[in-house]
This record gives sequence, C-alpha cells and structure tokens, in this order.
Amino acid sequence: MSPASIPAMNAPAPNRATLFFLYHEVRSGNSNYSYVIESEQFQQHLDLFASMQNAGDGKLRPEITFDDGHVSNHDIAAPLLASHGIAATFFITVGWTATKPGYMGWNELRALKDAGHTIGAHGWSHTLLTHLNDSDLQRELSQSRLTLEDKLGTPIITMSLPGGRQNARVLAACRAAGYAHVFTSVPKPEPVPLVAVVGRMNVLAEMRPEWLAKVLDPATGILASMERKQRIKDVAKSFLGDHLYERLWAIVNRREKDAPAA
Repeated sequence: MSPASIPAMNAPAPNRATLFFLYHEVRSGNSNYSYVIESEQFQQHLDLFASMQNAGDGKLRPEITFDDGHVSNHDIAAPLLASHGIAATFFITVGWTATKPGYMGWNELRALKDAGHTIGAHGWSHTLLTHLNDSDLQRELSQSRLTLEDKLGTPIITMSLPGGRQNARVLAACRAAGYAHVFTSVPKPEPVPLVAVVGRMNVLAEMRPEWLAKVLDPATGILASMERKQRIKDVAKSFLGDHLYERLWAIVNRREKDAPAA
C-alpha cells in the first residue's frame, strides 16, 4: 500500500540552521540492534520534530533522513511521517532495490516520491567508497544515480556516503558524478541554503525525545560535543583500519546478521 501524501507544511523560517537526523530501520517490535528504532519511539521523535520544525525559537530545525532503503521505511515510517506532515529524504542502496530481501522495490520507492519525499543515492552496493579505485568509484556513484533517475523519473542530486567514509578523492568523485549535496555521518548544524557537504546525527535506539530536544538547542553544547567525539572516532577508524573498526562496531551496536555496516 502506498503511504498517504504528506500534508502541506508551512515554509521553514528563513536562514534557520538545520540538524539532519539519520535513521535506518523502524520496527513495530523491540530489537537489541542499536540502529533499529521501535515504531512507538519513532512516533515520539516525530511529535517533537513536528512541534519544532517551524517554531522559530532560535533552536535548530530538525530534518529526517534514512539510509539503505529498508522496507520498513515505506511500510512503517512513511505513514507516521505523513500523519505528522513531515517530509524526509531516503538514501537508497540501489543495487539492493527489488533484489535483497527486506529492502524496498521500485513500487515502494515511487510511492515515497509521489508522497512528497526526496530520494537520494547511497551507492550501488554499500561498498565503502574510500576502498575503491577511480573506475569502480565512478561506477558506484554514477550507476546508482542514473538508475534511480531512470526508474523514478526525477533528478537525483543528493548522495549519502556508505559508512560515512570520505576523503577528498571521494568528494571530488561525487561532484563529478552529478551530486550537488553529499551527506556524511558527522553531527553538526547546517546553514540554509545547504552547502555541498552536509552533516547528520546518527539516531540510536536509546535516544529519547527529551534528550533530542536538548541536542536541538545549541545553548546546551551537546551537539558541539558530539561533533568533537565523531572527529575523534574518525581518527580511530583511520588508525584501526576499516576491517577491525567494523568488527568492534558490530559488537558494540549488537549488529544483526546481514545488517549493513554503518
């Protein structure tokens, strides 16, 4: 079933800084995996975000993104977004579409687009882009964008980096492949209009709406602290190497079988 169309929303306050939130999977039941949000909790997040999106109170404007293209984005998240009048951006691992169990097909993606959501690319195979040679990198970026445009009939100008991995070569390749905005996993406020490289805050299962409200208030300093910690984590990734870091990350986050590495 297609999600309901998103109700018309008030225009955001001009020049109001934004914080993008990164979700992955929403479930109706509980999970120990940190990257799965229970649907009731997601609804609580949306209650908060809907109240803050156009408040004009000096706090950051929340925006929602999803990575990977899990079918729960269409079946569970989209109806909840529609009921709150919130549009989101869905970054799709294109090679998994209509091929990998548990992930959306083209009908679901068209329904999201038709409901007023934005579709972006998350690469073709979720391969860490920093691992690829120039030819494979270009193919991973261009094949995903062109396939989405062909199947959905809409320009694709946004890209989310698998695993958040980036360097100057990857960012240059994204620009050359036609992406105007590249989304990372660095939690930081973003100006309006958006710059070329956009940060996001990864949402984990233990994050309660009361705490997220504090994150959206720059006066608390929480977001600035999170950005510093993420920069340190990125240094640790480089020091440990992606393979060892992914093994440690999987243990800490109770990663489930076949779930993509973040």
